[in-house]
Amino acid sequence: MVPFEFLVPDTLDEAVALLDPDDPGIRPVGGGTAIMLMMKAGVLAPTRLVSLQRIEPRWSEIRVDAAGALVIGGRTRLAALEHHPEVRRGWPVLARTLRTLSNVRVRSVATIGGNLAHADPHLDLPPVLSALGASVTVVGPNGRRTVAVADLCTGYFETVLARDELICEVTVPPQRGPASYMKVTTRAAHDWPALGLAVALDADAAAGTIRSASIYIGAATDRPTRLVAAEALLAGASADDATLRRAGEAAAAEIDIVGDPHGSAPYKCHLLRVTLGRAVRNALAHAGRVA
Repeated sequence: MVPFEFLVPDTLDEAVALLDPDDPGIRPVGGGTAIMLMMKAGVLAPTRLVSLQRIEPRWSEIRVDAAGALVIGGRTRLAALEHHPEVRRGWPVLARTLRTLSNVRVRSVATIGGNLAHADPHLDLPPVLSALGASVTVVGPNGRRTVAVADLCTGYFETVLARDELICEVTVPPQRGPASYMKVTTRAAHDWPALGLAVALDADAAAGTIRSASIYIGAATDRPTRLVAAEALLAGASADDATLRRAGEAAAAEIDIVGDPHGSAPYKCHLLRVTLGRAVRNALAHAGRVA
């Protein structure tokens, strides 16, 4: 292994100052789960790693703000988010999603900021947070800016973040209606998905009618992708078998599915047709429940 610097700043501003917009060899480290794997695989040989372990505790906090939104510090570990009572009560789809995100060891170390910045298209949280309308606060040498999670990823392992910017907070609006995340894997439930589908509804669950839907797919495209045609078909409709079947067909027709070792493009296309209806039904079934 090529020697590299490992620096541990005490503040967020110090961490940002240690990054370099022109040097891809300088990387921030949250939990380090992804970076360590990349280094072991030989795809990353850093010259400097900037650890975020010691920055101010406020960036590891979880709170509900005055507007009722969930505010998550970028350094928050996924396990803390999974078990937080406010999350389980107000954003149950997040708590349910986290239970099958990788494994307990990873969730105890990995951070939400690092998870989103990594931009692996197979990750579970980006489509869920996108469907919920979440945003991230990004800090850099020129100050802060807000980016919708749906706009954060631009492709495989690529984001709108500059090399000297960090995700310091994630803000999730109140979960007003039922939501679900359906993860389809070829092996264990915590494995990388062949398909991930997040659905957030404004609906009358008792009557089975949908006023509007927010639907994002992951693991079958190079970034979380909104299924606009399926959303339009579901708006103002009843969640009956025929409608859900048409929505699944519309979803499969509107995007280019990407095959990978977890499944071919035709296989994932079939999964999408079938899973969309299941995800809607699952969301309606969880209406009013806590995680």
